[in-house]
Amino acid sequence: MTRLPIDETTSAADAVAAVEQWVAAEVPTHWRTAAADGPTALRAVRSPADYRAWYPAFADSGLVAPTWLTEHGGLGIGNDVARAIDKVLAPLRLTRLNPLGLNNTAAALFSHGTEDQRRRFLPPIVRNEEKWCQLFSEPGAGSDLASLATRAVRDGDHWVITGQKVWTTWADEADYAILLARTDPEQPKHKGITYFLLDMHQPGVQVRPLRQITGESEFNEVFLDGALVPDAHRVGDVNNGWRVSASTLSSERQMVSGSGSGGMGRLGGSSAERLITLAQERGRWNDPVIRNKIMRLWAQEQIRGWTNARVRAALSAGQPPGAASSIGKVHQATLNQQIQDVMVDLLGADALAWDATDDVDALPREVQGWMRSLANSTEGGTTDINKNILGERVLGLPKEPDPWKGKPWREIPRS
Repeated sequence: MTRLPIDETTSAADAVAAVEQWVAAEVPTHWRTAAADGPTALRAVRSPADYRAWYPAFADSGLVAPTWLTEHGGLGIGNDVARAIDKVLAPLRLTRLNPLGLNNTAAALFSHGTEDQRRRFLPPIVRNEEKWCQLFSEPGAGSDLASLATRAVRDGDHWVITGQKVWTTWADEADYAILLARTDPEQPKHKGITYFLLDMHQPGVQVRPLRQITGESEFNEVFLDGALVPDAHRVGDVNNGWRVSASTLSSERQMVSGSGSGGMGRLGGSSAERLITLAQERGRWNDPVIRNKIMRLWAQEQIRGWTNARVRAALSAGQPPGAASSIGKVHQATLNQQIQDVMVDLLGADALAWDATDDVDALPREVQGWMRSLANSTEGGTTDINKNILGERVLGLPKEPDPWKGKPWREIPRS
C-alpha cells in the first residue's frame, strides 16, 4: 500500500478513519489480536525479524513520522491530527526503527541542514534503509565533549577525518554517522568544531564492538584513519558544529528520557506497569509494603510522561527543547534504575542464577533490563552534567569556574 490519503487539510476524524482502515488492511491479523492482550502476548507472535520484514509497509504509509513533509517521508499533518492517529496506533506498539536517525540526525537536519540534505537523507531514515549512529564521544572527551580531538582537514571538496570515537551505539549496523570533528585547534574548545555526515562503509572506518555486562555488544569504538566526507555533507557552517550539536544532544536526552522512539527497551527493562503484573504473578501484590513501593514508582512514571509531553508540546509549537530536555533525562535515569531494582527483587532467587549458556537471551528479561539500566546515568550526557545544565540554564545558578575559558583548544590539558 502506498502513502495514506491524509494531508494538512484532513480532519482528525477523517485521518483516524483512514488509519483504522489501513490497520485492518496492512497489520497482520494475529498481531492485532495479540495486541489486545497486551505487550507480552504481542511479543510472543511478532518476532523482531517479522517486524523488520513488515516495516516497509509502515514507512510507505507516512505514519512513521507523520508531521514531516511528504518529501521528507511523512504526511505533512499538524500535531493535533498526529496525536489522534497515535491513539489508534498505540495498542499495536509499532516501534519506530532507526531511532538515532529519526531523532538525533533529523533534529540537526531540520535545524541546520539544507533542503537538499533533508531530501537526500530523511526518506531513507524513515524507511530504515540507511541506519545511523552518532560519533561524538571520545576516550578523552565524554562528559566534556567539547574537548574532542578528532580532526577534520579540508582537501578540496572533501574533508579528511582522523581520530577515535567510543561508546557508539549501533555503529556496527550503521550506514551513516553524525560526526563532530575539530577543524580549527587555534579556537576555544567550543568553537573550531564542525558537524558532518559520514559514510560508514568506506576505507578508513574501523568498528570494534565493546562487550557489555549483559553480554550484548550494543556499543562500539570507531577508528577513523583518513575517512572522507564531501563538503556537501557538512551540516551548518565550518567551526559552528557545537551549535548544530545542541539540537542533536537535546533530542538524545529526550530519547533516553523515555520520550523518543528508543522507548523503554533501549533504556533497559520494563515499565512500572510490568512491576504490577510481576508482583501479582509472584503473589506479592497483597504485601502493602511492596504495593506502596510500586505505586510510588508508577506515580513517578506518570510525572515523567507529563514532563516529556510538555517538552514535545514545545517542540510542536516550534520551540527548541533546549535545557528542558535535561529534566526528563535526569528524572528517567534514576527512576528507571529504581524500577529495575524492584523488578529483580520480585524475582527473588530466580534473579541470582539461571542455566549456563552463551545465549544472551537466556538471561531473565528482568535481570537483563536491570543490568542495562546501569548505563542510564551515563548515556545522553551524564546525570551530573545534566544537573549542571538545569542549574545554570533553568535555575539561573552561576556557572562553574573554568580557568581555560577562551583559551585555544591546543593549549588546554587533555587526558
